[in-house]
Amino acid sequence: KRLEALKQLSEAGIPTTVMVAPMIPALNDSEIERILDAAAHAGVKEASYVLLRLPLEVRDLFREWLMANYPDRYRHVFTLIRDMRGGRDYDAKWGERMKGTGPMAWTIGRRFEIACDRLGLNKRRSKLTTDHFARPKRNGDQLSLF
Repeated sequence: KRLEALKQLSEAGIPTTVMVAPMIPALNDSEIERILDAAAHAGVKEASYVLLRLPLEVRDLFREWLMANYPDRYRHVFTLIRDMRGGRDYDAKWGERMKGTGPMAWTIGRRFEIACDRLGLNKRRSKLTTDHFARPKRNGDQLSLF
C-alpha cells in the first residue's frame, strides 16, 4: 500500500522520497536494494536511510522483541549494533546517531549509495521551503472576507 501511494503521488507530480528505516544489521539490511528498486519503479526520486536507534526504553523493547522473534540472531545483532555505536547500544552524537560508524555502518552506507546510483535516485535533492506556509487561525479568530 505504501508503494502504491508513492506511485500515485509520483504520477501526480508530487515529489516523493523513500525512507529505508530502521536498518537493523543482520536482520533487514539484506532488503536495502529490493526496497530501493521497488521505490524507484514506483517513481520515487529520492531516498534516505537510518540505522536502528535504541535510546532509553526503546532498547529494552527491541531486546524483548528480538529474543521473542529471532533468538538465534540476538547476540550477533547486538554485537553489530555496538560495533556501529562505539561499543554502546546507543550513541546520541549528532551526525553519527542516524548512520553509525565503523565497518558495518560503512558497508550499509555504501550498499545504499551504490543502489541509489544504479537506480538514479538522489540525483537532485528537493529543496524544502516554508514559502507556502500560512499560520492556522486560532479558534474564535475572525476570518477575512477577502
